[in-house]
Amino acid sequence: MMSSHRSESAIRVLPCQPVYALAHIKENEMDYLHGGCLCGGVRYRAALPVSHASHCYCTMCQKQHGAAAGTYANVASAGLTVEQGGDLITEYASSDHGRRGFCRVCGSTLFWRSTETPDRIAITLGTMEPEYAGAVARELFVENKPAWLPVRSPR
Repeated sequence: MMSSHRSESAIRVLPCQPVYALAHIKENEMDYLHGGCLCGGVRYRAALPVSHASHCYCTMCQKQHGAAAGTYANVASAGLTVEQGGDLITEYASSDHGRRGFCRVCGSTLFWRSTETPDRIAITLGTMEPEYAGAVARELFVENKPAWLPVRSPR
């Protein structure tokens, strides 16, 4: 069964605060996250701050990522700039309230946006360069978290 809208019981806030992006580049007195797709065709930058980062275990994210969860950093839509390869990004309406952006060449999932909050966009953490160093503070749709997902262990 597909997960749809989030309920309060489906959100769990993790005790790893605050949420700040430490892996960023400072340009002209403004901080940015940078990243791109696997083939290198798409490059983006997103202005900080990150409002939160989360693991989403909804079945749509699981299928889109081919993994236990999609992991995203939420930023202002107005602060996102596709610097290269905008013509390579395809958006897919995965539900009435969500659109997923991916590179049509390599298939890398890049963004998720809600039609309910058009001023925000979620960027996949795995596409960020250098690696995102902030904390993931939320887990969404935890009722769909796979039983095979291991418990976190210290590095």
